[in-house]
Amino acid sequence: MKRLLCLIALFAFTAACLAAEPAAVLKIGSKRFTESYILAHIMAQSVARAGGSPPEIREGLGNTAIVYEALRSGNIDLYPEYAGTIALEILRQPKPATLAQMNEQLAPLGLGAAIPLGFNDGYALAVRDADAQRLGLQTLSDLAHHPELKPGLSNEFIGRADGWAGLAQRYGFAHKPTGLDHGLAYDALAGGQVDVIDIYTTDAKIAHLGLRVLKDDRNYFPRYDALVLYRLEVPQRFPQAWAALRTLQGRIDENAMIAMNARAELQGVRFDAIARDFLAAAAGTPAAAGGATPAPAPAPGRSFGDKLFGPDLARLTLQHLMLVVLSVGAAVLLGVPLAVAAFPRPRRRGALLAAAGLLQTVPSLALLAALIGLTGAIGALPALLALTLYALLPVMRNTVAGLSEVGEGLRQAGTALGMTPAQRLRHVELPLALPTVVAGVRTAVAIAIGTATIAAFIGAGGYGERIVTGLALNDRELLLAGALPAATLALVCEALFGLLERRMRRRRGVAG
Repeated sequence: MKRLLCLIALFAFTAACLAAEPAAVLKIGSKRFTESYILAHIMAQSVARAGGSPPEIREGLGNTAIVYEALRSGNIDLYPEYAGTIALEILRQPKPATLAQMNEQLAPLGLGAAIPLGFNDGYALAVRDADAQRLGLQTLSDLAHHPELKPGLSNEFIGRADGWAGLAQRYGFAHKPTGLDHGLAYDALAGGQVDVIDIYTTDAKIAHLGLRVLKDDRNYFPRYDALVLYRLEVPQRFPQAWAALRTLQGRIDENAMIAMNARAELQGVRFDAIARDFLAAAAGTPAAAGGATPAPAPAPGRSFGDKLFGPDLARLTLQHLMLVVLSVGAAVLLGVPLAVAAFPRPRRRGALLAAAGLLQTVPSLALLAALIGLTGAIGALPALLALTLYALLPVMRNTVAGLSEVGEGLRQAGTALGMTPAQRLRHVELPLALPTVVAGVRTAVAIAIGTATIAAFIGAGGYGERIVTGLALNDRELLLAGALPAATLALVCEALFGLLERRMRRRRGVAG
């Protein structure tokens, strides 16, 4: 019971430390693609310019399901969304709806849609221009006659209500798509690994790579007008911030959005800098006309060293360490007593290890999504629960293995000395099993360091933030800037555990 209370207190303390924020701070979320990052920063900077507390940005929260769940649970207050996505994916309507119709259905959920930003970012399919010319591809109906072409589609598009399944039915596609991350699809298409990809019509790389966007001649896709999806309490809780956000209505046209996406994806300009330049132009300071993003001389992209040793390194390292230390600590507090209790009973022991092994087979993103639904939260709490569950198997398995290595003669010697079973466990069996238990903790730490990078998909921070952003921008250097510190942390932990195990062996040698 004491250990269970310690475990509960550990998670409560962690949630308070990592997820606590002032109640009066507006929280703006974003999905995990370039445009959503930029729009979130534009919204946040618009609010900050109006005075008051700067909003908190929780960016890169994965796909629609995750960021929408974050909104419903109150972990964020608003985020940039699209009319077609709200109607067909969130509200599951059979056809597009007007803003008034959407708000009528969103109101019972405590949500609303408002502030159309001024541009449509629709779904479309694109092919290499050379293939389009060779095969005479102009429309999606033309594509239906070429089932030999290989689609590489984003996983969200494959699973969306307004995505591949309905599109294939409308056009009679016989193609079998491969799931890809949206940020990697352009390279896969350019490299000839796939022949068709789904794109957003404001993507900068369409023109950069000279792709042919196929016309939706049967009008399957609705309009995806960008707007703000928000909690209905926001205008009352943050009236000044809401007034600032309303000034963005109709201010961003498609050309402006394409230009901003290009600065991020092709020039490597930071999202906050792009937002700042856009707002400066919109405010009438020297910039491009018409509210479009200004076009200064391209600044040199950040070097790899700048990305690796950027100002966020200390913060990300602390977040990553806390995720690893707290989750593995919780796994030890829970796993060791469970393994010790189950050890004398082979059936119970086998069932326990089998259950822990089954948890290891659950894909990390699927587990995180399930835990978001169970806890009603994003960020530290579901991430810590997931990492703890993954760390249980090596801790429990090695505890059982260490106890199995204790000779029967030593157990009998303890009994002969008048020890009770509990005393024998505490003074004989566990000390002898400790090196094997520590080896299990060592494995659990290595697993947690690697798996913790996935926690950034739900706003839990850590080195995964760089990896998630690098995927969105298809920036290999930023991906490496997130992977290298994680690998370094793993090597440092391996060295520390190696040193600990050597000391334990020396002590056992002296004792012997």
